[in-house]
Amino acid sequence: MAKDNFSKQSRDYAAFRPVFPDAVYQFILQQVQGFDLAWDVATGNGQSAIKIAPYFRSVIATDISQNQVAHAHQLPNIDYRVEAAEHASLEDHSADLVIISQALHWMDFDPFYQEVKRVAKPGGIFAALVYSLIEVDDPVINNAIHEFYLLDSAPFWDSERHWVDEGYRGITFPFEEIAAPEFTMEYEWRLADVLGYINTWSACQHYLKQTGRNLVEEKLLPSLAKVSPGKTVRLRFPVYARIGKV
Repeated sequence: MAKDNFSKQSRDYAAFRPVFPDAVYQFILQQVQGFDLAWDVATGNGQSAIKIAPYFRSVIATDISQNQVAHAHQLPNIDYRVEAAEHASLEDHSADLVIISQALHWMDFDPFYQEVKRVAKPGGIFAALVYSLIEVDDPVINNAIHEFYLLDSAPFWDSERHWVDEGYRGITFPFEEIAAPEFTMEYEWRLADVLGYINTWSACQHYLKQTGRNLVEEKLLPSLAKVSPGKTVRLRFPVYARIGKV
């Protein structure tokens, strides 16, 4: 069963997590043949569900975290369900699209893929999205974040994190793959918002659980002591998509 690393910080997750760009959803939708039902797997707070909902008659969005679903964005045609991705309540061969955003690396691949094949219509589309490490235009802030990621937070990441760093390229993908371009998410955030996002990292949450202390405050903030929390920076997240026909 997939790991649940985000229940405790679900409110912060909803506030600070970036949203995948419209361009990647449009590319996925161009591959879809029907628009009756989509399954958004590991929906979290529903960020992908609300992006695709306008195009489908209905969206079923599932997550193992009750707290995440409690903070999810609501639309009339989205049905949120708390359940494991490997044991979904969807009917056989019912979904035109199965999408999973920033969560494929948490899955038990073989059982999950079997469930995707059960739920998807023949010729349906499976899409897995992931964004990797943040890049900031201010070199002082960028270097501090990358050092924090590579050194301070490194011991506290789950082993699955390496799949994210690789843009999912090494993950088994038992579908007829459709080549996808790379995408980016670009924002202007205050430094305080950047730090709020970093606090949602599962490594930071593991450290908090193990020690009762905040890793960002201990290790990252001292490197940024001379930077105002209100400073606005431009930042980007590289975005990768693995898309295939089921």
